[in-house]
Amino acid sequence: MQIPAQMRMTSKNQIYLVTGGCGFLGKRLVEMLLEQEPQLAEIRVFDLHLDQSMHSLDRVTLIQGDISKPEDVTPAVQGAHVVIHTAGLVDVWGRVPPNKIMAVNVQGTKNVIEACVTQGTQYLIYTSSMEVVGPNIKGHPFYRGNEDMKYEAIHKHPYPFSKAKAERLVIEANGQLMSNGKQLVTCALRPTGIYGENHLLMKEFYEKGLMTRKYMFRAIPASVEHGRVYVGNVAWMHLLVALKMQEDPSAVEGQVYFCYDDSPYMSYEDFNMEFLRPCGFRLLGSHPLLPYFALYLIALLNAVLQWILKPFCVYAPILNPYTLIVASTTFTIKTDKPLRHFGYKPCFTWEESRDRTIRWLQEVTVKKEVEK
Repeated sequence: MQIPAQMRMTSKNQIYLVTGGCGFLGKRLVEMLLEQEPQLAEIRVFDLHLDQSMHSLDRVTLIQGDISKPEDVTPAVQGAHVVIHTAGLVDVWGRVPPNKIMAVNVQGTKNVIEACVTQGTQYLIYTSSMEVVGPNIKGHPFYRGNEDMKYEAIHKHPYPFSKAKAERLVIEANGQLMSNGKQLVTCALRPTGIYGENHLLMKEFYEKGLMTRKYMFRAIPASVEHGRVYVGNVAWMHLLVALKMQEDPSAVEGQVYFCYDDSPYMSYEDFNMEFLRPCGFRLLGSHPLLPYFALYLIALLNAVLQWILKPFCVYAPILNPYTLIVASTTFTIKTDKPLRHFGYKPCFTWEESRDRTIRWLQEVTVKKEVEK
């Protein structure tokens, strides 16, 4: 799929800055900008940990810096026309201290907004998350919801709390007067669970499955549904909204959008098996092996152990009370708002997205076998 020629003209000789540009989504976004936007003068990649393989990319400038430090962020923003702010700490397991999550996700976003205002960078897109909405800690289902659906969002875990606060900062900054007399234009995109090549969590599931000889046991009822979205389609949506906000700011300014494609609604386990099964994995049981209350007790025990062991080591298993609630609660979206506002349609079909992810995971499989 190609960008319409009239939209491409808006990016001629411009500079784009992608914060978190070496991350899972950020790197894919940079690759897509290079492919789809030949008229861009420069793509700046700002990240704490640089991917040295990106040095060879044409028109790409790597900038190492800490998003939580304004003295690092401001020089990176200077002279940029568009900022796509994907940088963030994703942690729902307790691997990172809460103050670090807040410093990166909230203070980092404040730094980006302030840099845009002082440096006259007019267009800012924020990569938010479905978790700014839910699932909430009460386990209320969000069934085929859209951006306007009433839902009690309750944030106690540091990650969703920080993302919700950062998104609010970005949306409230829309229309702010900048140093050059122009007004800041902002919007936020909310991906559901992103999947695709180089997804570290998928790789972690694969490696844990090797410990049980590629047998996995069902923990969540198959009736629980979640929306997932392919990383290439999330990147495509960012690119389209960046062009639209320059062509017609009134169409998208101050708006939030769920990211979606035609990936099927399934439980996390069944969806992950779409990629793991071709690698020889098996999911055992049509019903959960353990009742919910037993899983909750295990999750609670993990949380207690994490608290006890905190002074000595990082104990952060995948299962805790928060991740159990998220996995056990239906959260699916049904929206056409991005289509109506800026013409978004998925760039990759479900079949293409699945096949690309499977091929990558099979390469991981071969590499693991060689290492043995």
